[in-house]
Amino acid sequence: MDNYKVTTSISLKNSETKVIIDDAEKELKSIRKKLGKLQDTLYAHGKYAVLVCLQGMDTSGKDSLIREVFKDFNARGVEVHSFKVPTELELKHDYIWRHYIVLPTRGKFGVFNRTHYENVLVTRVHPSYILGENIPTINSVEDIDDAFWDKRFEQINNFEKYIAESGTLIFKFFLNLSKEEQKNRLLRRLKKQEKNWKFSPGDLKERKLWDAYQTCYEDAINRTSKPHAPWYIIPADDKPTARYIVAKTMYDTLSQYTDIQEPELDDKVKANLELYIKELNNE
Repeated sequence: MDNYKVTTSISLKNSETKVIIDDAEKELKSIRKKLGKLQDTLYAHGKYAVLVCLQGMDTSGKDSLIREVFKDFNARGVEVHSFKVPTELELKHDYIWRHYIVLPTRGKFGVFNRTHYENVLVTRVHPSYILGENIPTINSVEDIDDAFWDKRFEQINNFEKYIAESGTLIFKFFLNLSKEEQKNRLLRRLKKQEKNWKFSPGDLKERKLWDAYQTCYEDAINRTSKPHAPWYIIPADDKPTARYIVAKTMYDTLSQYTDIQEPELDDKVKANLELYIKELNNE
């Protein structure tokens, strides 16, 4: 699955949005069971955490991907955090704070449904949102120049480098949806009563800014795909295929960490296993 990894400068315009893998749903069932077992070993090993970052335009399938990919995990082994508009408390801290405080602990998977990248995506399309952060040097939109974004990208890269060096394995997935498929999915939300609750008129307003978002995503991906925190551009028009590619990418990568093994029992405990069994049987 390395062909989806960003290792050189990319153009989203030239990136695939639709790939169909035969039996993707069947293959996903197999790979997610392996991922679940791997997480058990990761927990016992206790030295790595895994951070999974999901970004994509509205309707790109983030929620359903999380549901399907992590279905066979021990519920205690994965934590999902969805980041919406910052709360009053969150705005009193730096923009990375709310993400930092919910990073996964060693032995667990953490899934960010929308991530710290919102701070160089939605805020870049809507720079007035930055004013809500009450940054001392920013008093108007005119103060938000290229140097501001350069610094913010530097901060994000430093943040990811730090947590990677501390034992967090990072996966960043951009679900690359076509504008036509987004239209179809929005129409389904409107036509199906059980899906109506997902629709917001704001979805249509943001859709009109499609090109601006694509430009910002492309820039963010190119600036922040690093060996320790790579981006993967996942064709997202076909949901079963997108889910399988994400799961297979994680499993293939994590399987390369041959040091992730269940710890050996203490020699004294191992030598007395039969004694412990006998003690319990004689109760």
